[in-house]
Amino acid sequence: MNNEPLAYRMRPRTIDEVIGQEDVIGPSTALYKMIKNGHVPSMLLYGEPGIGKTSIAYAIAGTSELPFIALNATTSGKKDIEEVVTESRMTGKVLLFLDEIHRFNKLQQDALLPHVESGAIVLIGATTENPFHDVNPAIRSRCGEIKQLKRLTHGHIVKLLQAALEDPERGLGRQRIDISDDQIDRLATGSGGDARKALTLLESVVFASDEAGGVVRADDDILGQMMKRIGVYGDKKGSHFYNLLSALQKSVRGSDVNAAMYYLAHLLENGDLTAVTRRLLVMAYEDVGLAAPHVGAHVLAACQAADRLGLPEARIPLANAVAEMCMSPKSNSAYKAVDAAAAAINAGKTGDIPPHLKDGHYAGSKALGHVGYVYPHDTPIGSFGGWADQDYLPEAVRGAEFYSPVLAGDEKKMAGIYEKLKTFRKKK
Repeated sequence: MNNEPLAYRMRPRTIDEVIGQEDVIGPSTALYKMIKNGHVPSMLLYGEPGIGKTSIAYAIAGTSELPFIALNATTSGKKDIEEVVTESRMTGKVLLFLDEIHRFNKLQQDALLPHVESGAIVLIGATTENPFHDVNPAIRSRCGEIKQLKRLTHGHIVKLLQAALEDPERGLGRQRIDISDDQIDRLATGSGGDARKALTLLESVVFASDEAGGVVRADDDILGQMMKRIGVYGDKKGSHFYNLLSALQKSVRGSDVNAAMYYLAHLLENGDLTAVTRRLLVMAYEDVGLAAPHVGAHVLAACQAADRLGLPEARIPLANAVAEMCMSPKSNSAYKAVDAAAAAINAGKTGDIPPHLKDGHYAGSKALGHVGYVYPHDTPIGSFGGWADQDYLPEAVRGAEFYSPVLAGDEKKMAGIYEKLKTFRKKK
């Protein structure tokens, strides 16, 4: 047992030993009561690494006392599933924990279906990816519970660390360890809600610190070295990464510069510069839009500079771009207008282009009736430039308004022009 990592040894043996995730498997939940009453439903556990998916599966196995088999989808295949089925025929029912279930292809997942449906296999699937994106609907439909786990709180991590320090059988309780409450607090804070990281960090600090007189004294310098980048997590192509991108955009849209910088920093720590610059360019036109048209050019320049500089220097122009977008007036009117026009087209509201707008730059165009176009530049109107009162939309959608200006920033002036031109058209 001493050769096993501390995080492995400290896994809960029953559901009563689970720390955190009270909303999922706490004593007041239906899931807890079902398991205590002898019924274990098939379920999917979804969440980031280190927050308890595997621990909960092992705790359920320990409480239910069902024959338990653990597989990882990255290294298992159809043959392994067949062996689980064979085991279920011998024992009557098997509890199968399938980690990284999203790694199974459709054929492999389908091999589980009839046995999960019949109850021969009770499936607990764990995934770091959104099960509604990466797990087959057929598997989801046979799992009565789909539980999203959250990062553990600071208090949960402190409780877990203290339990590991005190437990003489599975933890570090047989050693005399001099570690302060402040150091435990720092470990809990640095783990970012990840129980496995917290326990691994504690174990590393203990083994790296000096021993004197039979007492290991936790070293602050060692602790500081071990905690570098401890809070950074996110597969560049995983659900959490896209959640970070979403949080960045929504923070900018909400003009919260502090939150936006937090998510920008986390994304850049993951290193996918291309995905970040692409999202920032979209935001400049989707969320700031016509309220501050110059921002699009500024963000493009910042993204081009970031691409040329590379990380870590790329963070400097990108931080400028994010701050400017946060503090800029916002408008989504332009893209809403094109979406409204597309919706009208898809609804069948189409018609022939007015003849005077059709191409007239070839011999024979007049014979086809492509005449009557008034060149707006030849008819100036005040300080606006040229404008001519003529129809531009097909007759079937004439008079339709897809654009609804937002009275913010530069677009407020555009809105005034838009409304004024509408009054000119009414005079026709």
